[in-house]
This record gives sequence, structure tokens and C-alpha cells, in this order.
Amino acid sequence: MNEIEEVKIENLIYEIRGKQVMLDSDLAKLYGCKNGTKSVNLAVKRHITKFPERFMFKLTNEELKSIRFQIETKNELIETRGGKYTNPYVFTEEGVAMLATVLRTSIAETISIRIMDAFVAMRKFINENKDIFRKINNIEIKMLEHDSKIDELFDALEPKRIEKQKIFFNGEIYDAYSLIIELIKEATIRIIIIDNYIDKSILDMLTCKKKTVDVTLVTSSNYLTKLDIDKFNKQYPNLKVKYSNVFHDRFMIVDDTLYHIGASLKDLGKKCFGITKIEDKEYLKKIIEVVK
Repeated sequence: MNEIEEVKIENLIYEIRGKQVMLDSDLAKLYGCKNGTKSVNLAVKRHITKFPERFMFKLTNEELKSIRFQIETKNELIETRGGKYTNPYVFTEEGVAMLATVLRTSIAETISIRIMDAFVAMRKFINENKDIFRKINNIEIKMLEHDSKIDELFDALEPKRIEKQKIFFNGEIYDAYSLIIELIKEATIRIIIIDNYIDKSILDMLTCKKKTVDVTLVTSSNYLTKLDIDKFNKQYPNLKVKYSNVFHDRFMIVDDTLYHIGASLKDLGKKCFGITKIEDKEYLKKIIEVVK
């Protein structure tokens, strides 16, 4: 575990098809898979419907050259599998998160959080240095014949636009979870979550925050223990939990935007539900007043 803790995960993230990705072999090492990429491939095969191409894809020869160029080494890229060299698979940010849920290793959950933080850090770094990257990457982009893709790359790294209304159907658990995570990541000042069934899974979602913001959880249940709250605040401060039975529906406030959520956050995607952005600022003010 000490060796893994010393790894700088940002160095294992590469740019392919305008996306940030990680190699299957690197993920196998980070997640502590005893059989390396064989364990990763087996886990994916058992849950293949959870890994569409936007989550995971196999590198073409040209893409393999691109990653070789990025890390300037061959041995880290290709493993011997069955006595033959094969192009590796790579996982996008969504694919990495999904992989953590299907792998059965003792450190998968902990490492997954570190990897998600690394993806966020890389996006932030690239966005803050766009002009520099545009200049220094001109030569590299031409060598890789990607010069027409640079604008698409940076556009892809911008935060997703949140729709005014979104309906999720039974089984769309990951899509619903991803949208909530994107909302949380957008927060710069505060997050207020009103849900009568808040449990530790909501704390796990909150760890994706880009920076420290004020977080208030309003619930009528006792699913969260004082120990859970204290531990969370030691690493991610500014969390307050208020107990109230005033609310029936679920709401989420991100900065000055109010969302109505048709299902408890801990049950996202288990049944058909919707998420709606409420434009009327009077409703926002009234709910904040009740929370206070």
C-alpha cells in the first residue's frame, strides 16, 4: 500500500479522443488486482452492459503511438497476454468509477476516490492553462495529426450543462448518480441537500467537491452517525447536519440554483424519477429561510 500511496495518479492520466483516460494495466495495479489486467477484463466481461464505449475502449495503433509519445516508454503500455502483445484498453473517468464498483478488492473504494480527485485536478489544471497548452502543444498536435481536435478537447473538458428537466428510468443508476455528481462539482459557495433519508452514501458523493464549500444536510432520519459526520469534517470541513421533519420532497441547492429531486439520493435510478431546475428565485429564498 505504501508504494501505491506514493504514486502521483495525475501522471497516469492521458488524452485520447478528446477525453482523459487511464490504462487498464495502471488501474489493475492501483486497485490491487492480483492477476493484473486479467482481473480487470474478467470484471468488465461479467458486467459488460455497464461499460459502453464512452466508459471504456480499446486503443488503435495510432492511439497507442499517441500514448507512447506522452509517456515516452513502451514497457508501461503493453502487457504480454497469452504470449501475444495486444493493444490495451483505456477507461474514461466514468469508466474508472464504474470499474471500482465491480472489482472486489479491499482498496478499490479508497483508490477510486483518489483517482476521481486526480481527474478533477487535471481538468482544473488544463482549464486554467488553456493558452499555454495551445502554444506548447502546436508541434505535438501536428505530429499526432490532432490539430483539428484541440478546440474539441478543451470544450469536452468544460463542465457539463445541467438540463432544466431530466427523467431517469428504472435501472439508470449510474446516469442519475453522474448528474448529481456534476451538480455537486459545480458548487463554489454552498450545497444544501434536503432529503429525509440521508445516509453515508451522500457523504461519499460530497467528496467529489472541487473545493471547500459550505454543506448543509437537512434530514429527519438518523442514518448518519455523529462518528460519520466528525470523520467527514476532519477531511472535508464545513458540513452541518440539521434534523427536521418539515420537508416531504427532496431538494438540492447548489450556490443559488434550486433543484427538485423526485427520489431519495440514496435510491437514485432504482425507480423512475425526475430532477427539475426551479427557476423562481422566490422559492429558493423561502426554502433557505426554512432551512435556517
